[in-house]
Amino acid sequence: MRGRRAAPALAFALAALLALFTFASEAAARPIRIVAFGDSLTEGLGLPKSQAFPAQLEAALRARGHEVEILNAGVSGETAPQGLMRLDWSIPPGTDAVIVELGANDMLRGQNPDGTRRALTEIVRRLKAKGIFVLLAGMQAAPNLGADYAARFDPVFPEIAAQEGVLLYPFFLEGVAGSRALNQPDMLHPNARGVAAIVAGILPKVEELIGEVKAKGGAGK
Repeated sequence: MRGRRAAPALAFALAALLALFTFASEAAARPIRIVAFGDSLTEGLGLPKSQAFPAQLEAALRARGHEVEILNAGVSGETAPQGLMRLDWSIPPGTDAVIVELGANDMLRGQNPDGTRRALTEIVRRLKAKGIFVLLAGMQAAPNLGADYAARFDPVFPEIAAQEGVLLYPFFLEGVAGSRALNQPDMLHPNARGVAAIVAGILPKVEELIGEVKAKGGAGK
């Protein structure tokens, strides 16, 4: 009788182990999910979605052998405080990392950098509290805003990154800002070539971000 009772129990245990193994294997094989959370520079204003920053970044990473999924969570015209307001419903379950690209509209409108600092700090802290890795994309003040404004605005990004212990890409528009060849006629939004230049510049930092996800046992390990 004991043998007869033990057989179903053993079969159940084996089935449970098989299901657990299958679930773990599927989780490990899932692409690393990165959300690009930002404004029009992320959304790709004036460009087809296939040429926007998230799409070009995903293509570049996959070309380098990374199994990733980059989600476009950019909203044109958005400031850092507005981004904070929609953060919780903009980052879907299963997100491994977030590239935070906000602050350009705060700067263009001459808003108080203290408000930008508070909003970005809270965004980073909320993401970290959920176990999500963060890459903060920095911004720099336009020259016409003056040295005093730049002295208050520019340090916001490196100081938050150092304070919160997250990765930093110092200037999202590095090598692109001010270039007629790399921007649309408004000279504010990169064209497809400009986005490609941004991707080439930020790529090593995003690979570092992926490395952090894998080191902590995230998707794709």
